[in-house]
Amino acid sequence: MAGLSERLRSEGMQQGMQQGMQQGRHEGIEGALRLQLNMKFGELPEWTETQLQQASDQQLTQWLARILSADSLEALMRARK
Repeated sequence: MAGLSERLRSEGMQQGMQQGMQQGRHEGIEGALRLQLNMKFGELPEWTETQLQQASDQQLTQWLARILSADSLEALMRARK
């Protein structure tokens, strides 16, 4: 029984570490994007903050890739693909 308990504990720890790493990557991408948005467009309106908080990793990465060519905050954030 100790073997099963130890295996379950190990699997739980591994799953927790993976979730933590994924959350850390998400927060890093969001933080980098937020910094670039602030530098390029100034203070962000509330609707932008909401979109950033609700965005998937994929959406954040798309915005991060397109920010250099974006003419406006509205065009960047509203162009969802």
